[in-house]
Amino acid sequence: MIKPKDKELIKEELTSLYGDKVDWLLENIDKLLSKYAPLNSFKNNLLNEKDVILITYGDTIQQKGSSYLQTLNKFINKYSLPEINTTHILPFFPYTSDDGFSITDYFKVNPDLGSWEDISEIAKNSNLMFDAVVNHMSKSSNWFQSFLKGEKDFQDFFIEVDSETDVSKVTRPRASLLLNPFKDEKGNEKYIWTTFSEDQVDLNFKSPQVFIKVLEVLLFYASKQAKFIRFDAVAFLWKTIGTNCIHLPETHSVIQLYKKITKVINPNIYFITETNVPHQENISYFGNGFNEADLVYNFTLAPLLVYAMMKKDVKVLTKWATSIKLPSNKVCMFNFTASHDGIGVRPLQNIISDTEINELAAWTLSHNGEVSYKNNEDGSQSPYELNCNFLDILSDEEDNNQTRAAKMLLTQSVMIAMPGIPGIYIHSLIGSQNDYEGVKKSGIKRRINREKLTYNAVEKELETENSIRKIVFGKYKELLAIRTKEQVFNPFGNAKYFAFKNSVFVIKRTFKDDVLYALFNFSGKSIKIKALSKEVYDLIKHKNISNAYWKINAYSFLWLKNS
Repeated sequence: MIKPKDKELIKEELTSLYGDKVDWLLENIDKLLSKYAPLNSFKNNLLNEKDVILITYGDTIQQKGSSYLQTLNKFINKYSLPEINTTHILPFFPYTSDDGFSITDYFKVNPDLGSWEDISEIAKNSNLMFDAVVNHMSKSSNWFQSFLKGEKDFQDFFIEVDSETDVSKVTRPRASLLLNPFKDEKGNEKYIWTTFSEDQVDLNFKSPQVFIKVLEVLLFYASKQAKFIRFDAVAFLWKTIGTNCIHLPETHSVIQLYKKITKVINPNIYFITETNVPHQENISYFGNGFNEADLVYNFTLAPLLVYAMMKKDVKVLTKWATSIKLPSNKVCMFNFTASHDGIGVRPLQNIISDTEINELAAWTLSHNGEVSYKNNEDGSQSPYELNCNFLDILSDEEDNNQTRAAKMLLTQSVMIAMPGIPGIYIHSLIGSQNDYEGVKKSGIKRRINREKLTYNAVEKELETENSIRKIVFGKYKELLAIRTKEQVFNPFGNAKYFAFKNSVFVIKRTFKDDVLYALFNFSGKSIKIKALSKEVYDLIKHKNISNAYWKINAYSFLWLKNS
């Protein structure tokens, strides 16, 4: 099934990772491809300007009498389609903690949410994105429990380390312990590697068996119509004591191998890597532009948009955008501003100073948000993540709904206009605000942007004149309707960036013969600039413009296409 030339390359890479286990690996890879190839039926489906992804938990929108996934499908059909053609359902598998990211079984749907039949119903009208949470899994999983029971097939599935081992060089994304004690069935204590929490035990990718089991997970997801597969926390995948255990070469090799093998049965499945790290480290997951991630989460964009709003200045945003260089025209960024997590600030390292990062943290607290911290090697702590609803982090207390919506839509219009694929968190789409009660009840800061809503209440607010939900949602859908009809927004198109008066961010998009000038005013006051083109068509107001100057209102933007 694998072409001889590709098989030789796969064999070479497998040998570098697993040595004399390569023949066993190739045999099991062939078995999996034979098993899952007949289950894949994707047609040619290349990415273009019509691709927009909704990010949501399976139970964010709820309605009595329906499973959560059935209610989500109802929401998608009424409020997402056709402008948002893809749905990223955050981990919908059985789990024990971390709101889904501590999975007990990769092959089942959480019965509290629904069933595989519900997932198939959603797939009838919407493309799907699944999470591959394969750096770690729940300590309650059958795999880990089999490990503790001493079952032979699972003895190298997890990473046992002597408790006295020096692990101080390991990069930590959390303030929790790296090694946690667990007792096996004989009462012996084993210290197990746990990057994120005591409930999330890391898989051992040095094991050939783990490589094969995770490959089956990916092929299974492809068979369940996942067009996109998101590799959660993938930067930490491979561990070697004595190193920082992040972005190791072996991690990149594993992703590259999974891509080569998966594309054998489905050439139009797309890998997205989630690495909340400084920008240059983040885009390293594109590999050479052909052999690794198809899309990379654009973690730097969100905090820089907040920074631009805070400073009313776009110099830093412009300088960063200008620095973006992708290794080929076959890869692109996955752009987003909000998600189920907070707004990471690690991507701002080497872009703004630590003092300015602390200023962002203080800004977040002043907007009734929270700040999460990480431990540093020297024992100190520093901001890791801003926990605040995106609409609220941009707004001032005195702002009315129109102003709050304008600030929100200004940032969203930047994200939508950037080269790449837009990812829109459901709470951003429908104008949600901070969920203080969620944080208070759970003690989890990230719950501030994970509120559970009833379908009927959302429906009512979306139909209420001048409500923040109706304003944000209506304008958002208008922008998406424009984007999905204009080829100049092709995710692989070209872009140039510059600034006017340090407060107007400009993107010049080009694709084939189309040229677009997108201008974004962060200043808080109206600004007039000299026209960049004699004849343009205003895509938002649907009219021709031939003025010598263009006026951009406070917290407003223009999308102007060459006539």
